[in-house]
Amino acid sequence: MPVPSARKKTPDARPVIGAPFDWRRIAYHTLVSRAMDDTEEATNRNRTSVPKDHLVLYQFSARGHDMAQCILASRLDHPHDAASAYYRSRPLLLALGLGIEDGFASPLGRSGGFSDGRDIGVVCNLPRASGPVVLPMSGDVGSQYTPAAGWAQSITYHRDVLRDRSWRGAIAVVLGGEASVATNGFWSCLTIATTLKLPVLFYVEDNGLGISVRGGMQTPGGNVAANLASFGNLLVRDGDGTDPAAASTLIDEVVRHVREGNGPAMLRLTVPRLSSHSGPDNQKGYRSEAEIAQDWERDPVPKLRAFLVPAHLSESEWANLERQVERDVQVGLTAARARPAPDPSTIHRHVYAEPDIGHQAMGGMPASVRDALGTTDAPQETGDLLRFAEAVRRTLDRELSANPRLLVFGEDVGLKGGVHLVTEGLQRKHGVARVFDTSLSEEGIIGRAVGMAIAGLVPVAEIQFRKYADPATEQLNNCGTLRWRTANRFCAPIVVRMPGGFGKDVGDPWHSLSAEVLWAHAIGWQVAMPSNAADAVGLLRSAMRSPNPTIFFEHRSLLMTSDGSARYPGDDYVIPLGVARTIRAGTDLTLVTWGAMVHRCAEAVAATGASVALIDLRTIAPWDREAVLASVRTTGRCLIVHEDTLTAGFGAEVAAVVAREAFWNLDAPVDRLCVEDVPMPYHPDLLNAVLPSAERIAERIRQVLAA
Repeated sequence: MPVPSARKKTPDARPVIGAPFDWRRIAYHTLVSRAMDDTEEATNRNRTSVPKDHLVLYQFSARGHDMAQCILASRLDHPHDAASAYYRSRPLLLALGLGIEDGFASPLGRSGGFSDGRDIGVVCNLPRASGPVVLPMSGDVGSQYTPAAGWAQSITYHRDVLRDRSWRGAIAVVLGGEASVATNGFWSCLTIATTLKLPVLFYVEDNGLGISVRGGMQTPGGNVAANLASFGNLLVRDGDGTDPAAASTLIDEVVRHVREGNGPAMLRLTVPRLSSHSGPDNQKGYRSEAEIAQDWERDPVPKLRAFLVPAHLSESEWANLERQVERDVQVGLTAARARPAPDPSTIHRHVYAEPDIGHQAMGGMPASVRDALGTTDAPQETGDLLRFAEAVRRTLDRELSANPRLLVFGEDVGLKGGVHLVTEGLQRKHGVARVFDTSLSEEGIIGRAVGMAIAGLVPVAEIQFRKYADPATEQLNNCGTLRWRTANRFCAPIVVRMPGGFGKDVGDPWHSLSAEVLWAHAIGWQVAMPSNAADAVGLLRSAMRSPNPTIFFEHRSLLMTSDGSARYPGDDYVIPLGVARTIRAGTDLTLVTWGAMVHRCAEAVAATGASVALIDLRTIAPWDREAVLASVRTTGRCLIVHEDTLTAGFGAEVAAVVAREAFWNLDAPVDRLCVEDVPMPYHPDLLNAVLPSAERIAERIRQVLAA
């Protein structure tokens, strides 16, 4: 007995709002989800008597959440709808098209599926060229919210700026438990969605427990819907997620509200948690038997049966449906268990984009758009002489003109033009839809950029200062691992412009942080640190056209002074990431540096008169190992100078590689000169005491040469 297929779309791809619910389909997926949870839990309870490879290593049940999710899924029927979900959302995915075999295989850690054994089995995703998309989940609570805001803003951008009618009526839905409403991600997304009136539906499943912590610790009184009842630009509804009639009525209302362009809505549904938090958790340690029994009395499956039989289905039809579910689940389980384990030899693949692999990850601009953009690695020799900030501005201006999918945003980047005036004038020229200010939330800036990139846009986000990126670390890390975690099903090639480092004659622990090694250590990121205006043009343009996410570090000293001024290399000039620049050749010592230190090193080399090969790495992820090693094998000596602190700074990585790969060519120990392990100080005398100066660099060059 086949499950009915989804409804056909209207010509403009918008759903038929108010169409009848397909209750048989809803019941089918609810029962499938329940049977899968029961099977996994029963198998794990009998772990001593079943094969080890039949066990789910980290099992989460959606029991009690299942029916309402399947009702919600039945209303996500637009080709550009997206859901951003979390670890208890498998019922939604099953109802949107996740196969039973895949639904079993990933928790079992088998090959294929939505992560190929790389991620926790309930951290799902569902890429689609046309049809509701489920954005890649993450294992951390609350990080699902701001990417949903990014997808929702992309809906309005595709519809209003790119004039693509197929995005009309699409919505973004974000699912979370009641504990997630205490997270930064929730509040950031709520701010973005309500201030911009974005098509976002907040779907909060309240089972009363964040593992063991009661809901009253997450929001006053334990009811976020009551607390947000008067929140501006937000329709709020509250109800019982175990009552099919009530839940379907509320879901229909809030989806209709968002689809019709009335702004965001929030629906809180109370549901029982008919399981422990996860497989290893024993809820009896913090719940009484009476509390558990009360939850079972609220089980939505018996309520669903009572609602459907005999009003919508006969007794025999319900019995046939149960038998079909039993057969389908057993077939899917058998097929999942028959899959091989993931191939360990592939574990290093998909950290970055790979050419010619046979399928394209969802995310980033289409190849046809990228191929239409002009590219050259030959710089003009007669371009205007520009300072660093002017070069970045001109490059952003050119790419905004050439690529309609590109957007520039961050705190104060609009009319003010950024705190360093790098984006000055861009909003007036390109409009507020393409160059715009954001709320003061780095989590929101990066999270929404991720959602935009998955939706096919090219977001160029600005974090005002390097230190301010810390609240967005979770989103940045999740973005970097996105392609790898989904086995190349998704990618989010965003560009994050991030000023940092010491300023002109000033520093402090907050605005002058460098700490670039953090992003070199973050898997999946490219990190560019240009030292001059020409390189800034080429590297930024490469980043904006790359299929990988990039941190583009704009050094404050270069932004505030004429250091690094260079001739504009042209509107199509690109520099491949990972290619160093040899500023001068030398035979006695190799000096490796990057960023603003390049200028101090050049001054120091000139002062010594020694034959020093000066190498500007330009990017530290990837970094040009071969250029450094080739030079060291010639000179026999290596000094690394950088602004980051000494312990575990990126210079340590360079030194380790040189020591291993060029050991027999060394005539002296590899040396480093950088900031001692202290924060950047404010007073100029203190700043000068910690920063490598040209004089100090010259002295260290002499010491290494004398060793």
